[in-house]
Amino acid sequence: MADEAVCVGPAPTSQSYLNMDAIMEAIRQTGAQAVHPGYGFLSENKEFARRLATEGVTFIGPDTDAIQAMGDKIESKLIAKAAKVNTIPGFDGVVKDAEEAVKIAQQIGYPVMIKASAGGGGKGMRIAWNEEETREGFRFSSQEAASSFGDDRLLIEKYIDNPRHIEIQVLADKHGNALWLNERECSIQRRNQKVVEEAPSTFLDPVTRRAMGEQAVSLAKAVQYSSAGTVEFLVDSKKNFYFLEMNTRLQVEHPITECITGLDLVQQMIRVAKGYKLQHKQEDIPINGWAVESRVYAEDPYKSFGLPSIGRLSQYEEPVNLAGVRVDSGIQEGSDISIYYDPMISKVSSNILLGFSGVLISVTHNIPLLREIIVHPRFISGDISTNFLPEVYPEGFKGHLLSTGEQRELLAAAAALYVAAQLRSQKFLGPQRSVEIDGEKVVVSGEWNLASALLPLTINGSHRIFQNYYFNMLSPCVQFKVRVLSKLAASLSKHMPEKIPEDTSSILRSPMPGTVVAVSVKPGDTVAEGQEICVIEAMKMQNSMTAAKTAKVKSVHCKAGETVGEGDLLVELE
Repeated sequence: MADEAVCVGPAPTSQSYLNMDAIMEAIRQTGAQAVHPGYGFLSENKEFARRLATEGVTFIGPDTDAIQAMGDKIESKLIAKAAKVNTIPGFDGVVKDAEEAVKIAQQIGYPVMIKASAGGGGKGMRIAWNEEETREGFRFSSQEAASSFGDDRLLIEKYIDNPRHIEIQVLADKHGNALWLNERECSIQRRNQKVVEEAPSTFLDPVTRRAMGEQAVSLAKAVQYSSAGTVEFLVDSKKNFYFLEMNTRLQVEHPITECITGLDLVQQMIRVAKGYKLQHKQEDIPINGWAVESRVYAEDPYKSFGLPSIGRLSQYEEPVNLAGVRVDSGIQEGSDISIYYDPMISKVSSNILLGFSGVLISVTHNIPLLREIIVHPRFISGDISTNFLPEVYPEGFKGHLLSTGEQRELLAAAAALYVAAQLRSQKFLGPQRSVEIDGEKVVVSGEWNLASALLPLTINGSHRIFQNYYFNMLSPCVQFKVRVLSKLAASLSKHMPEKIPEDTSSILRSPMPGTVVAVSVKPGDTVAEGQEICVIEAMKMQNSMTAAKTAKVKSVHCKAGETVGEGDLLVELE
């Protein structure tokens, strides 16, 4: 959609999107008069905004003082206190090292949250419930913070267990006017990163909403904020709310606020940057209906609710034909999903609750998890918190469980599709097929256009949708692998030897593609169960790989700096 594009460097972010010199050169080449920084990278970097000002280029966002004040979690908390904003108990300073972190955590009382002072987006955040986790959390948080933000300073505060994450959208101009544009409920998370957001929250009442909005505006005015920004709060079960942080940029989830208010936030940011006054007053801001956004990630939801996945999008189709549905993405069919960036593929926003009718093939994605979330009774009733996923799926996400009727429909559809594929060169007088399963007749009918990405079929009078050979009850996201065999092949298959499962207690394989950050062992070392063996960084998140048992290290097959793929052998134990 851009008129022109400038390459700012190779894939590693330190050499491209975090490389200010390269970006400034791109600005000079194009003669750009203004820069909108987007969601991440340098969007909250005061030095970048300062360099733009020096060049006479407008930064579409707040001024450097506001970025400095709110971008530093320690300073922002002190300012929030002075502005009479509710804050979380914690240490108002920079934590020097792991030992000081342990001392502070003991003073505050466990559990504690260790997080990057200059961070956001879930990067550089760890929850610690004891001394060992505090040391480990300090190490990982500082490394992630340095990698993502170029700043490894950390702070520690009391962790509020089982809260809701609710944020207030604010909008302010350069003339002292500021508004709160209602809230967004962002409690459905994994690894402190949002997965599903909704606006408004089903939990807030008008009194609490106004109180949160007024405190958010008070904070914005305290730093003379001018642009769109978001003040994040944690809210407990009694509707007590506490300031978490302020993001001095446009949020990923801003579309749902646009859905319920009718305001174009990017347009408003451009107007404010130009120097115009706000067009609206607080009483003009409505809540028109309800909207939800689901983040489609290149992740395997069956592994810790989403470990990164890479690959090429061999097939990608967005649900552009549905009224009230908006899809924001930065990819297209044929795009490569790499290890260097955030795993988000696209965002699906809607003012109606719906399944997913797009198509995504070749990259492992989290659409099965998204579908299960939005149809879950707890989500529908509004009974959610930041612990929603581990509470609903204590053993991890296992996917959709078929009922007997659904299983029968799946088998009938698979058999009918198999026959259609085998005989695709032949013409049929009618589109209907009959399949017998356990003595019961199942009638399957449809157009049988196997070239189409989506196949709408009717099974015993009920409408279903298929994606290639993947069955889906509501939309193409609940996937099952089904084998269709002839009678002869089925009779012979019982003689096939079964593959012996690998002894995973003695072999450590990479659960995701990424880069080896550190290797903590060498051949001959004795490791205890749960001891860290190596660290893998994937899509800006660091993951500690640990020993499944106490044993001696037999061999090490990786070293720091190497790139590994999913399933690659890392370490063998005796």
